[in-house]
Amino acid sequence: MKIINTNKISEVDFIQGKKGEYRAIVKCRAGFMTVCENAGSSAIDTFRNFKKDALQSIQFKAKDSDNWLTVFARKAKKVVLMDKQMFMDMEVGDINQDWFDTNLYSQTNYTICKAETWMDKAFVMNK
Repeated sequence: MKIINTNKISEVDFIQGKKGEYRAIVKCRAGFMTVCENAGSSAIDTFRNFKKDALQSIQFKAKDSDNWLTVFARKAKKVVLMDKQMFMDMEVGDINQDWFDTNLYSQTNYTICKAETWMDKAFVMNK
């Protein structure tokens, strides 16, 4: 599937359908960063488990690896990096719910992808 990324968010391709663990780096209410292990069963599941203001990055460790790789990262209101698997899985509702004031939100991207509802994909063509 071709990814449509009009906002030029940097793409990485670490997940590639592999099984593994996910963890999230989040800012807690007290204002400091903490790591949440086993934060979801997939990158998009992990993304959906946290509020925008809390989630800072998502890391992935493949089943037969010892290395944690960043598959989602943001700086302030700008998402700077996202894995191709997340681009393919992300729906319009994932963005419109909490991330509408970031560079993930793009009516241009939605139009190109023929997204009409919140359940449509935000970065790949909808049928």
